[in-house]
Amino acid sequence: MQNQTPGLHMLRLPEVMKLTGLSRSTLYALVQRGQFPRQIQLGARSVAWLSSDIEAWIAARIAQSKQG
Repeated sequence: MQNQTPGLHMLRLPEVMKLTGLSRSTLYALVQRGQFPRQIQLGARSVAWLSSDIEAWIAARIAQSKQG
């Protein structure tokens, strides 16, 4: 039995890189500049991003590109 709350799906770094087409260093640079959603610490050495945050960031980039 699987219950998932919408928007609470976690994405690890390789998935985020694949979805955005950005490299690891670019992602972390954008996070530092406040231009990309911050990751969530899962453990001492693991992080993830909320899929809803990444989807919203992608949608905003698409909307921005359509504005000119």
